[in-house]
Amino acid sequence: MEALVLGIGNLLLSDEGVGVRAIQALEARWHFPDNITLMDGGTAGMELMEYMASRELLIVIDAVRADYPPGSVFVLEDEQIPALFSKRISPHQLGLCDVLMALRLTGEYPKKLFLVGITPESLDPGMTLTDTIRQQLPGIMEQVITLLLRQGALEIHPQEVLCQAG
Repeated sequence: MEALVLGIGNLLLSDEGVGVRAIQALEARWHFPDNITLMDGGTAGMELMEYMASRELLIVIDAVRADYPPGSVFVLEDEQIPALFSKRISPHQLGLCDVLMALRLTGEYPKKLFLVGITPESLDPGMTLTDTIRQQLPGIMEQVITLLLRQGALEIHPQEVLCQAG
């Protein structure tokens, strides 16, 4: 299974950067086999097409304005995702929508697609997540790991923590 876990978002707009921050947290805490790629997609749009093309599994992590309280983590799959982006909150989501449409037109649409969405608390300029969203990072990681395991990715392990005797 060739999988891509793609975190997207703008690190300059506080909670809008949660997808990128989640990728950083996953890379720091988990070991993934070579067939699972973690990627910071930032605010890129069509530039991501070659990375997303023909994946067996694509998991996108992003801040999404939805009818849930700030900090809510939710998972959508396949056809639920393009419908959600009609309420897009930033230019990169327009780019993601365009990429998904282009992949469908070229026959390179992912076989399975999930969105791990997080309702932002603040989109104000700022380089850090709000406490509300930062506290959700473990839950976001758990959702991603669970999705990967359910889709057959069995070689995922927590990073080893090396302790030094004091």
